Amino acid sequence: MEDGRNGLPRPPRRIPANAGSLTQLEVPSRPAAPQPPGRRPWLFGRILAGFVVLLVIIAAGAGAGWFVHERRLGMNTDEILKSAGPAVVRVLATTCGSSGEASGVLIDNGRVLTAASAVANPRSIVIVTSDGRIRRANLLGTSADGVAVLQSIGLDGTPMHLAAADPDPKAQRALIGYTAAGKQTINQVGSTADPRALSEVMNAAKLGGPVVDKSGGLIGLVTGATVQASAIVPLEKLRGYVAASPLGLDLATAGTCALSRGPQAAVVPALQVARTPLNVEVQRLFGNYVTLENQQDFRALQSLYSARFAKGMTEARDLNNHRTSYFFNPRITDVAPDGSYARMAYDILFAPTATGAGGQNCNRLDVRFQLVRVDGKLLIDRTVPMATPVSCDSD
Repeated sequence: MEDGRNGLPRPPRRIPANAGSLTQLEVPSRPAAPQPPGRRPWLFGRILAGFVVLLVIIAAGAGAGWFVHERRLGMNTDEILKSAGPAVVRVLATTCGSSGEASGVLIDNGRVLTAASAVANPRSIVIVTSDGRIRRANLLGTSADGVAVLQSIGLDGTPMHLAAADPDPKAQRALIGYTAAGKQTINQVGSTADPRALSEVMNAAKLGGPVVDKSGGLIGLVTGATVQASAIVPLEKLRGYVAASPLGLDLATAGTCALSRGPQAAVVPALQVARTPLNVEVQRLFGNYVTLENQQDFRALQSLYSARFAKGMTEARDLNNHRTSYFFNPRITDVAPDGSYARMAYDILFAPTATGAGGQNCNRLDVRFQLVRVDGKLLIDRTVPMATPVSCDSD
């Protein structure tokens, strides 16, 4: 060609063997964007979390400590009453001026500890167990702090064990005793370090009741002339009174008064028949009869008798028959549909020297009372024994 260049086309440019395809787009790589530095833990949060963990640990420790404390110093009164209750008895007596009623505790060989205020100068004493058995007893001695030791006749129950030692001063204690109606109860009385006032749980029938620890062991006895004057005689003293050779006891003497009484509280016979208006009326009549007999208010008794019965059962005859008597455990077992008679079983305590006693001091009686209604009032018209009297301690 005239421009001096070769007119032939140029051969294609050789592409190196390791070159990429012309169709690939090589995007240049970019450096990764810098990441923000990691956030440091929040200092207050860490402190708060640690504090919460500490509180949980303390609470758990306190809870465990409370549980251990309760197990060591607390008590289960239901379990104690179940295990120790059979050794706690009622004490009933006719005396020359004492109350004639207390609780007591069987310790060994038929011996019973009770309150001396209930049995001073006795004419007769019986022990009534929690299952209703009755046994005669004699007064062996009394102490200056108001404890009386009785020797029962034929009582074979399981005694209460004396505790090996006084409990922890902060450990709970309980009093087991009876109500005037004969129901056995248990009440916590606090610890020796923080005692509960005895007057808050006491009645006169609970005098002589045992104070026990959480295992049901005997650690004290409640004594006193009255509920307000009641106090707990400690274990150390009781050990001396129940030793083989007792310490601190004065020998007791039986009462010699011609007129002796038992407990004076009002009596309500158990109604073992349907609770109809008529039967409740009979229960009220017999309750008044038993209560007035025990109070030896023989003049007031005349108001419960028909004119015919009063002619035979005069004040003088009532006095002669019941000058040392105490009626207890009355049960109404039958009432005629028309109210013409009612039957009552009961136990009666009296002096062994009483007329017709024959050396006994307690009998079981079963009597049918003939009744009449005068001016709308139910009265006793006659009494008929339904069985021969037997000793109270006959099972």
